[in-house]
Amino acid sequence: MDRETRAFAERHFRDLGGRVHGGCGLAPSGVAFVQFPDGFSYADFVKGFLLPNLPCVFSSAFTEGWGSRRRWVTPAGKPDFEYLLKKYGDVVVPVANCEVQEYNSNPKELMPFRDYVSYWKEYIRGGCSSPRGCLYLKDWHLCRDSSVEDLEEVFTLPVYFSSDWLNEFWDTLDVDDYRFVYAGPKGTWSPFHADIFRSFSWSVNICGRKKWLFFPPGQEEALRDCHGNLPYDVTSSMILDAHLHPRLQPTTPPLEVIQEAGEMVFVPSGWHHQVHNLDDTISINHNWVNGFNLANMWHFLQQELQAVQREVSEWRDSMPDWHHHCQVIMKSCTGINFEEFYHFLKIIAEKRFLILKQGLEEAMGDSTGLELGLQQAAFDVGRLAEVLASVVAHPDFQIVDTSSFSSQPEELLRQLEDAIATTEVF
Repeated sequence: MDRETRAFAERHFRDLGGRVHGGCGLAPSGVAFVQFPDGFSYADFVKGFLLPNLPCVFSSAFTEGWGSRRRWVTPAGKPDFEYLLKKYGDVVVPVANCEVQEYNSNPKELMPFRDYVSYWKEYIRGGCSSPRGCLYLKDWHLCRDSSVEDLEEVFTLPVYFSSDWLNEFWDTLDVDDYRFVYAGPKGTWSPFHADIFRSFSWSVNICGRKKWLFFPPGQEEALRDCHGNLPYDVTSSMILDAHLHPRLQPTTPPLEVIQEAGEMVFVPSGWHHQVHNLDDTISINHNWVNGFNLANMWHFLQQELQAVQREVSEWRDSMPDWHHHCQVIMKSCTGINFEEFYHFLKIIAEKRFLILKQGLEEAMGDSTGLELGLQQAAFDVGRLAEVLASVVAHPDFQIVDTSSFSSQPEELLRQLEDAIATTEVF
């Protein structure tokens, strides 16, 4: 990030005045296509897509050098099963059945990758049909389970997505990540959803084609049924039932994108979407959070806690430590609670303090590498301070027992404010 882009982004958030970033405004008429890597900088991405929270598609030229696009794919553009079996045959992978609805998702099972490839070949021979159902390899943590050297042969992280706090945090804990491989035959699909924690995501087709249906933030409300539930499948004819979906407006169709092989889709924060594989498809996907959507994540977590509290409100007066139990339930349902969110902020803040202390110089101009640099770190501490101030002031966080925390929230906030003062010279 350069100085001018940092100033532009900081002005944007000041103008928001605490409102949630990327809320529903005038819906775009289409999704922009970024053709050429040359001349399209990180600053261009920030101003054109991150700040306005708009989707875009990058051409296959952006992933032309990826090893997976050569090694995982046959000359005919199909998955190279023989190579993949040799490389990953014994790896155990999660597989979902697209023909079975479990709540608003699909049930999963674990199986060796070679067994899934055997099923996939059988599915193709059966004319895209199998008595075992329509199985989709989803959420395979290839990065977590691979060495750095092996990953260098698979993909190169685009600079536009290199400020990735979510995976930076989980890598520090060394327990999980939000980097996935999806692979499945024609007809596999992902139900209607918004990404975890209201993160951004990016998705690259190594081979195959996908159809994306995008709904800007807020438009999903018109899709709720008479019970207030969001749909499982927005292409179902049931969605047109006016009695079941009384709020549906025919004037708000989704934005449709056909993603070709090698192309990279950027999914903004809070955009609901549904994705269908039009061919045999393999994709690499990352979820990520940074200073541009941190407030969205915090807003989402507050909504999640409120939902939990509503569900168990009848026990509020009779259950000892009711607030603590709400946080436990939230952690179980959402994957993170207020305490862990604070630790997330703390770890990222400490890493930014180190960058500022070391006085890195390489990213004073537009970054062309993956390192953060001073201007990005300076922007980050500003976003961290704003969100942490809101966390510290939240009544439900004030109830959390922080006595065992290595750094007290108020002290961390003071350190962030001091760091902001030092960044004024950059």
